[in-house]
Amino acid sequence: MHFLIFILVFLLVMAVANFYIYRRFLRKLTTLPNHVAWIIPALLMLGELLFVLDNAFNLIPDSLALYFIASAVIGVTFMLFVVATFYDLTMVVSQRVPFDQGRRRVLKILFDITMLIAAISYLLRGLSQGLKAPEINRVRVKLKDFPYERYNIVQLSDIHVGRTIKHEFVADLVSRTNQLAPDLVVITGDLIDWPMHRIIHDLEPLRDIKAPCYFILGNHEYFHGAQASLNHIRSLGIRPLLNECVRLGTSDRQFNLVGVNDLVGERAGVLPPDFAKAFAAADPELATIVLSHQPKSVSRAEPYRCDLMLSGHTHGGQIFPFGYLVMMQQPYLAGLHQHRPGQQIFVSRGTGYWGPPLRILAPSEITLLQISPAI
Repeated sequence: MHFLIFILVFLLVMAVANFYIYRRFLRKLTTLPNHVAWIIPALLMLGELLFVLDNAFNLIPDSLALYFIASAVIGVTFMLFVVATFYDLTMVVSQRVPFDQGRRRVLKILFDITMLIAAISYLLRGLSQGLKAPEINRVRVKLKDFPYERYNIVQLSDIHVGRTIKHEFVADLVSRTNQLAPDLVVITGDLIDWPMHRIIHDLEPLRDIKAPCYFILGNHEYFHGAQASLNHIRSLGIRPLLNECVRLGTSDRQFNLVGVNDLVGERAGVLPPDFAKAFAAADPELATIVLSHQPKSVSRAEPYRCDLMLSGHTHGGQIFPFGYLVMMQQPYLAGLHQHRPGQQIFVSRGTGYWGPPLRILAPSEITLLQISPAI
């Protein structure tokens, strides 16, 4: 029932957005024939309907191209809606400027051409950034009582292995991770985006990660079977941290690594987060790094020693300016932040993508965290 409501609301939102794109942007372009103006949103709506039906009934065959197109149209609708809104506001304002009709027509044609070029450039930029290999983001962090002068952690997050992110992407990701020679690798949720039995081959390169590797649940693991995901991830030599703490380092130089289940587990009633249990074995005298998928969970860690939380989930907004909507739910969008004295949080922009293979001003990343002691 909840999924049906979600589908209906999603399709309604897409229908309103596509109608607005046609009525307030495409139809008003002097450079675009009217039959083309209505065909564009109609095709977008058809693609979005196909995407929803596939998620409900698995209609799309195992075709990378078909799924790529069906998922991409969601991002295209959002991006065109942004362009249409800007166009609409500009036209409303320009109508108040006193010009003679001849000059106004010329300016309108020039503005329409400019906006059409801008819209196409915006879409192509999003596609090129979405398909680009993740960049290496080096981040230096100083932590109180940290026992090593320099300790390298590679954070991978929101890879979303599934219909479009496959074996080749994961193999390249592992190769680049190993080249960084990290002391530790952490995967902060949303590793998978399809039922586990469909992506076993695609996950196989993770077995070749050379450093100790830890994993926490993200919301998408719950959507596709959290327990099945955990069982297979363990078989790859990766250790899940399920509301638990491990101490890393040698006997005389240690720090806590705490992993907490994702917040969506509370609604699902399966593997819910439990901060008290997670911190039960943590030594409060030691520097503590916490893995928690959603940035907003940082507030739940406030009663405990949490020198640094590593999160993901937001994708950095993925498509600008969608990040402003994300920040209505999450306190941090991307990057390193001082949450309160003695407590920092780093939010990854994500290593893959979800849904549309598009990114604008939010490039995917492999994060190399260079940890050293605070003076």
